[in-house]
Amino acid sequence: MTGRRTVDIMIPVLNEAHVLEKSVATVREFCAANLPYAWRVVVVDNGSTDGTQAVAQRLKEQSPQDVDFYTLQERGRGRALRYAWTRSTADVCAYMDVDLSTELTALRRIVDPILEQGYDVATGSRLHKGRSQVTRSKKRYLLSKTYNIMVRWTLNTRIRDHQCGFKAASRRAIERVVPQIQDQTWFFDTELLVLAEKQGFKVAEVPVRWIEDQDSRVKIVKTAWDDIKGILRLRVLLWQWWFGAGDPPRRMVDEPQR
Repeated sequence: MTGRRTVDIMIPVLNEAHVLEKSVATVREFCAANLPYAWRVVVVDNGSTDGTQAVAQRLKEQSPQDVDFYTLQERGRGRALRYAWTRSTADVCAYMDVDLSTELTALRRIVDPILEQGYDVATGSRLHKGRSQVTRSKKRYLLSKTYNIMVRWTLNTRIRDHQCGFKAASRRAIERVVPQIQDQTWFFDTELLVLAEKQGFKVAEVPVRWIEDQDSRVKIVKTAWDDIKGILRLRVLLWQWWFGAGDPPRRMVDEPQR
């Protein structure tokens, strides 16, 4: 393994004992067959009360060479990712939702641009016109579309889909951008992309095949309100950059080579 580039794949979980073992097994099988890098699957529990921690600990003990496990008492996907990413020493840290809504074949498409093409951050896109394949309810589609239009107009970003739970970042981006992120929950994703873009990090956005999880427990109203507050906070920050410290660095958002 010496000299091989390394990838840590984080799976943040909250009360997912019923699906965690199957999901980890699926990811491990895919990585063993398809990733030419040294890799680990890292389960990050934050506040589960249903036995998720016991399942994750057992998986780590069964496969210590490629499964790890962190546990936090406080909830929040952003908090879980910050904790795991900043403690990793891998060249690239990725994350995906435990429901595996995003097809795993897209994993190479977010990892390779960072390791092979010089990108700093890569994100899956469910809103890539003509190339993404998405199965979801009309209500969730309209909410997502409206949210992303709001972010693009308010924060002047070129990214199409800020909230897809399928992202990767280089060690450089993790060390420089992640400590700046204030949000500890769902807005973490948007804040990561916007801060990276505005500071000149190279961001790849790749189309994915995504199927909505019918068991999703996201609290839509609360999450939407928190997102609006996050957008306004970032808007203020960008104005401060503009008037107090000059223009933010040049944007560098693009699609990776295929």
